Amino acid sequence: MAQAMKFHQYFDQWMKLYKKDAVREVTYQKYQMTHRQLVMLAPELMMIDLSRLTYQQLLNDYAETHERQTTMDFHRHLKSSLIDALEEEYLTKDPTRKAIIKGIKQRQHKTKYLHQYELQGLLNELNLDDNVSWDYFILLVAKTGLRFAEALGVTPQDFDFTHQVLTINKTWDYKSHQMGFAPTKNKSSVRKVPLDWQTVIQFSQLTKNLPKDEPVFVNGKIYNDTVNHYLERLCKKAGIKVISVHGLRHTHASLLLYAGVSIASVARRLGHSNMTTTEHTYLHIIQELENQDNDKVMKHLASLV
Repeated sequence: MAQAMKFHQYFDQWMKLYKKDAVREVTYQKYQMTHRQLVMLAPELMMIDLSRLTYQQLLNDYAETHERQTTMDFHRHLKSSLIDALEEEYLTKDPTRKAIIKGIKQRQHKTKYLHQYELQGLLNELNLDDNVSWDYFILLVAKTGLRFAEALGVTPQDFDFTHQVLTINKTWDYKSHQMGFAPTKNKSSVRKVPLDWQTVIQFSQLTKNLPKDEPVFVNGKIYNDTVNHYLERLCKKAGIKVISVHGLRHTHASLLLYAGVSIASVARRLGHSNMTTTEHTYLHIIQELENQDNDKVMKHLASLV
């Protein structure tokens, strides 16, 4: 009987039955993390003892060391399993009903990006010869704002050099042991990214003799740290602050915003599911640009005398 099971045992059983091989490995790993947290926080909590009170206490304990959004994710995983338990009549009432999501105050995450002169200094250090290298990978991310896995998943046939666009419709699952193509992060991530003429020339030469349907940059097991360490060395050589590959994505978006490109266009180019994500990520830049706009407004109004 499920009522005689501990909650973490039921969740482990439910996770393996419904989520294993049904979701991406990276997603399944998040369920496994939830299970480990559940074992740590409530090792003796029985299914029969689950109530709104005991469940809320579990959430509160988790929220003491996690931000609200992370607590919300934890809650969603647990709730999914308990709704199934309710339908199977292992529970008589929904203990997650009206649950209050708390969390420690969100830390201020300042997005790390390069200024235009710093990016130019980095690009000047790239060795762009006739062979595929991480230098070309760094160039591609800097020029397109692709996510790490998206850039790894790029194949020669994804380039439309005639129309100067790059189609993003898959990623490379570098985190799992199987390795291979995987879906994009969300539907909005499937997109066509316009390319400048210089990038078109560089990649048309680089990919002309490569297999059309195989990843340009994948040759064996890929580790994010490998590329980040290589990028770190380039940054130090260029005499600029060190950033990660993901920081190049932020750099790309930041420079577009400073250039006056609309938030909507930047969101589409990055493959964000909505503009709210873009606004939240680049809030400090948007506020800075708004201050500049206010100065322009005041100068314009002052001239109407």
